Amino acid sequence: MFKDDHLEAIAQARREWELTVLKPVMERWPERKEEFHTQSGLPVKRVYTPEDIAGKDYLRDISFPGYYPFTRGVFPTGYRGRLWTRRLITGLATPEETNKRLKYLIEQGQTGLNIIFDNPTTNLFDSDNPICEGEVGRDGVPCCTLRDMEVIMEGIDMREVSTSIIHSGPFILSMYLALAEKRGVPFDQLRGTLQNDVLSQYYTVNMSVVSLRDGFRLSADVVEYCRKHVPRWNPISFVGYQIREAGSTAAQEIAFALGSAIGYTEELISRGMDVDDFAPRLSFMFNCHNDFFEEICKLRAARRLWARIMKERFGAKNPLSWLLRFHVQTAGSSLTAQQPINNVIRTTIQALAAVLGGANSLHTNSMDECYALPSEYAARTALRTQQIIAYESGVANTVDPLAGSYFVEKLTDEIEEEAHEIIRKIDDMGGMVAALEAGWVQREIVRASNEYHRKLKTGEITVVGVNAFTAEDDEEVPIEILRIDPEHEAHQVRMLREVKARRDERKLREALERMKEDAAAHRNIVPSCMEAVKAYATLEDMRNALQEALGAGKESKDAFIC
Repeated sequence: MFKDDHLEAIAQARREWELTVLKPVMERWPERKEEFHTQSGLPVKRVYTPEDIAGKDYLRDISFPGYYPFTRGVFPTGYRGRLWTRRLITGLATPEETNKRLKYLIEQGQTGLNIIFDNPTTNLFDSDNPICEGEVGRDGVPCCTLRDMEVIMEGIDMREVSTSIIHSGPFILSMYLALAEKRGVPFDQLRGTLQNDVLSQYYTVNMSVVSLRDGFRLSADVVEYCRKHVPRWNPISFVGYQIREAGSTAAQEIAFALGSAIGYTEELISRGMDVDDFAPRLSFMFNCHNDFFEEICKLRAARRLWARIMKERFGAKNPLSWLLRFHVQTAGSSLTAQQPINNVIRTTIQALAAVLGGANSLHTNSMDECYALPSEYAARTALRTQQIIAYESGVANTVDPLAGSYFVEKLTDEIEEEAHEIIRKIDDMGGMVAALEAGWVQREIVRASNEYHRKLKTGEITVVGVNAFTAEDDEEVPIEILRIDPEHEAHQVRMLREVKARRDERKLREALERMKEDAAAHRNIVPSCMEAVKAYATLEDMRNALQEALGAGKESKDAFIC
């Protein structure tokens, strides 16, 4: 980007600046500490110059928005043409309460749905299972049968909304598809995303309902089915978010997410699918944490790295296959119970980083989420945060405004290089599934998490209100917290038992038998799963059927796993 003689002149000028300007200032006013680092531990220099990006080729490494390697974003006009999808994760108490909240957020300007499920639903347990007592509806919506999905989506036009479903495997998606069929909505009119990355669930809570490899195969079944029957649906979202919440570095977050995507891509190709048939519908979900520039650069690096992987490693020819499209959620783990109003500020900074990093979809956490599910007021404030960034800040008026910054381009390079090296190690171990089975991924995340908490404990990392700038009245929570009425759980259990009492048991048994046969024969599980759902099979019914056919995965037999 700069000629050699120009770089020599800059280097000479820098040396003169260091001697005549910097040195006298440093002698009188030393810097706050000897070394500075990003939150993930990458060194941060005092000042960056063209020397730091010497050798970069603009067209090869940065280029134009909407143009390979997509460092500057996947759309040539950025947010000037269309703003990111504003969606808040929603799921609380009961399907009825969740439906009310979804409608409220749509009225307030939310442009996409994002539904999260409680722990029993996530683990495929029914709400009336005794081990779930006290957990139903506490951290998401219970959804045991098609009846629950009918209530969640009551009065919401499935043709008009894009719905993100935070669940893995074919189960909840089958309920959504069965509901669309019941309403007469053609599958080709459905838009949305299924999280479906069973690998992320495994490396964050170290469990799976069936074996890791069987769960991986079932998730791939969903991708294969959707590409044939639900063409506008994103059938899988590779989740870096949970990796970061578990304590990873920024580079680990994108490397492990991309490592999972590589694994699924190889699996689908092995089934005879063409990469250009399914790759344009692969999607990602990332975290945005507190280190503003590191998060922006992480997103830029991920986009460039994925483009190169798809084009050079997998030989994808369709430019749409090279695009890394991603949703961002602000960092839940960064929220503090102390001085919770500060969480609004943290979330704003994180959301701004996501936007400057080119997010296609964004969830902003609510200030009270470290205590409970978001109150209506807190959820509206989180949505307003996005709207103020979109309509008042001016940052959406030009594409990738930080491109060309010496610091941003250098940090983008460093994160990409580190992530690329991690992916190489995963490849050497035989891929992401093998790396997880060996425990290497989990150990790397724990190591990074321990290092972060060591720095937090020693004060190397400052968290306002926690280890600095505390106040005597911190224990008083100046916000209203949403309380879940215990009657909601009782209501959900009653509704579930009513469904169980009136369903056709013969039809149910036949559908579950087909599920078991398909699972054992390694046939695509989605069609028989949908038949079971339409017979009002519960999640636990389907869980048991799969475990009978495939065996149980790595999980606790007698405890509820969060």
